[in-house]
Amino acid sequence: MMSIEYKCEEDEQKKKLRELTKSFCGIDKPLKNYVNHVESLNELIRELHVVFSSDYVNIERVNHLMMVYTSNYKDWKKFAKFDRYRYTRNLVDAGNDKFNLMILCWNEGQTSAIHDHADSHCFMKVLKGGLTEVKYLMPNQNNTQISHMEPNLPADIGIYHHPEEEHHNEEQLQEICRTTLYENQVCYINDNLGLHRVENVSNTDVAVSLHLYCPPFDACGIYNKATGKKTKCPVTFWSKFGKREKIPE
Repeated sequence: MMSIEYKCEEDEQKKKLRELTKSFCGIDKPLKNYVNHVESLNELIRELHVVFSSDYVNIERVNHLMMVYTSNYKDWKKFAKFDRYRYTRNLVDAGNDKFNLMILCWNEGQTSAIHDHADSHCFMKVLKGGLTEVKYLMPNQNNTQISHMEPNLPADIGIYHHPEEEHHNEEQLQEICRTTLYENQVCYINDNLGLHRVENVSNTDVAVSLHLYCPPFDACGIYNKATGKKTKCPVTFWSKFGKREKIPE
């Protein structure tokens, strides 16, 4: 059972991490005078655990580590699980509940819904192929209608797309930019910077990406592009630690 003292320390760390989303915008290049190369996925995980062992997490170092790890198929092949119908989220390391590191696998033409990140930090590194990130302005939360999933409806941001509204009484989401990333390139987003959608636009090649979320979350908001309407959606894993999760009935 988690002690009260440890739980308080954990909550304080998460609080500090969430506060950093108000000012952190990501770094453009690796840091100087720090680890300049990470040779394997296991080494990356070890370094991340060191960074998150402190009460104060240096989020720039997290960004840096995602940059200096060089993709190696032998490192991540056991986590690369593809699905014919949707992209997959495959948990690699649970980060002692301080972060989640996962590999997402995208068949040709697969895309995510437009989504937020539950007030957490999101880092994405392309391990194979190319992925296009489309960013949108966060809609005015005072005017954004929020609905909730039916409690027994299994869904995640990979398979659930909010149906089109018959009447568009809200404001259409405004696209900020779109960027295509290739192997070993990294991008960063948080809710202060906006929403995004990720897609594999290739009709011939699959793509694989490495994601780190901190603090981790089990639900986020997905958004209707035409109306800005937000729907709360649970996020699930296709596999954990290389093993397939049970399919919800």
